Amino acid sequence: MAEVATLPDDARKGAAADWLARLSAADLDASEAAVFDAWVSEPANGRAYDAALSVMLELEAAAPRIIEALDNRPAPRRLGASRAWIALGGLAAAAALVVALTPFSVFAPETQKFATAKGEHREVKLADGSTVELNGGSRLSVTLARNERRLSLPQGEALFDVAPDKARPFLIAAGERTVRVVGTRFDVRHLGSDLSVTVERGVVEVRPADGVKGRVWRLHPGERLDVVEGPVAPPPQLSAADPQAVESWRAGKLIYRNRPLGEVVADLNQQFARPIVLEDPALAQTRVSGVLILDSEEAVTRRLALLAPVKALPSPEGIVLRSDPAAKP
Repeated sequence: MAEVATLPDDARKGAAADWLARLSAADLDASEAAVFDAWVSEPANGRAYDAALSVMLELEAAAPRIIEALDNRPAPRRLGASRAWIALGGLAAAAALVVALTPFSVFAPETQKFATAKGEHREVKLADGSTVELNGGSRLSVTLARNERRLSLPQGEALFDVAPDKARPFLIAAGERTVRVVGTRFDVRHLGSDLSVTVERGVVEVRPADGVKGRVWRLHPGERLDVVEGPVAPPPQLSAADPQAVESWRAGKLIYRNRPLGEVVADLNQQFARPIVLEDPALAQTRVSGVLILDSEEAVTRRLALLAPVKALPSPEGIVLRSDPAAKP
């Protein structure tokens, strides 16, 4: 079980089954868990493990019904070999006919779409028991299939409280990354080319989307991953974070601890219709710490000028933040 190298499909499926058995063993140690973590981080191995887990859980779920059916069945009438094969063949043909005559739309999972306006917050309860809280200016699509729960967050921010279901991984596509979980609570922020994932509870995996190169990250409670998308982007940054501060938008305020001004401006532009822009792009890297209450845009920008060396100037296009060396840094 120690190999992590690329395997043929059959060997990969076998390794996935072996890991299912090993992970349930009482004597599993930390070194083996680390080997599994490395093995399952490879996308093909992760898919093989998910498929094996799905089959196992479906069998476990069906076992009581099968046993009950066997216990309550009438005494079987012995069929001759030829008649038994005819009966089985008839059942198979009937099943195939049902599948052939049933429209594909019956089996295709429905995709739901949700959106919020600037400054609007919305809570969405999904059919699987998960909850999503959308921040302002966000778009989300949700597809709950039999073997997976697939979501897409092309723009905005959302707090996810995911109902555990090991048979159906919870996958969120956000630009060039896919966030993968089973059951946890975490925040995903995807604005333009910037993606951040902050974990409050459980373990969250962030991996490159199909066709995108990069490593797989596993985040634990209190960790934040920041990713900038693009061909010449800087490497992802992993840091400690306070989830309550990151999720403070839910309470009508924004809390920052040594975050770049560009991030603050992007967050504020999700709350107000009139855009806020930086006159000098270099200001985006100015560090900001403090609390911004989300009341009026004018009041917010006044408070922001107390936290960063800028002054807010109204313009026909919106509000311009200009460098002000005399202001308190």
